[in-house]
Amino acid sequence: MPEHELWLTALFNDYLAGVATTILGLFNIHAENAARPWQNWIVMELLVVVILMVLAAVIKAGLSPDKPGKLQHIFELLYSFIKTQASEVGIQHPEKYSAFFGTLFVFIAAMNLIGIIPIFESPTMEVSVPAGLALCTWVYYHYQGFRELGPAKYLAHFMGPILALAWLMIPIEIIGHFARMLSLTVRLYGNMFAGEQITNVFISLTKLVVPVIFMGLHVFVAFLQAYVFSLLTMIYVSMATSHEH
Repeated sequence: MPEHELWLTALFNDYLAGVATTILGLFNIHAENAARPWQNWIVMELLVVVILMVLAAVIKAGLSPDKPGKLQHIFELLYSFIKTQASEVGIQHPEKYSAFFGTLFVFIAAMNLIGIIPIFESPTMEVSVPAGLALCTWVYYHYQGFRELGPAKYLAHFMGPILALAWLMIPIEIIGHFARMLSLTVRLYGNMFAGEQITNVFISLTKLVVPVIFMGLHVFVAFLQAYVFSLLTMIYVSMATSHEH
């Protein structure tokens, strides 16, 4: 079923179709509709990136150790919260990983929240976006495990505590690690897709009070799912970098 084209996506397809076709061609990918290759989720994700870049530039321009502004306070509290959570799940020196955790949380929360605006939609409703984020997390915690413990000791995790059972534990561990990607993808995609559909249904049926309630619920779910995704990432990093694991 063809998706409803948002107005911003229509502008991209009207004026930047050639750019998308060229980029896809570099990876030998062919769009289903070559005349209109841009999809809503791609355009919305790019929009979120631009918004966050502008927000980061504004915060950076106003940084002050003596008179911090409201935005600086908010993000300092967020950084402190992320660092504390990372420490509580067992990560040693959480400041080494806080930038990734914080970026992940803010990016997912922003993508979830943009769908509240009627003229936009959440890119996390497209399974490709949660899958991409899950893949990034998967690569990141394995990379940190190799970096922190070294290849030999990190790969020893997959063998289990009893060497004689390594032949059994290795395939189980491999399946388990791939299942983490699936779990992260399905959890974020399923919750955001369901929440968006419920909100849209009630907005179409009523006009004021009930939609406000469900929009409030949507905001709560948006932050909750960003937090859960980030928290699970912290746990995976903790398990991958732990010397006692």
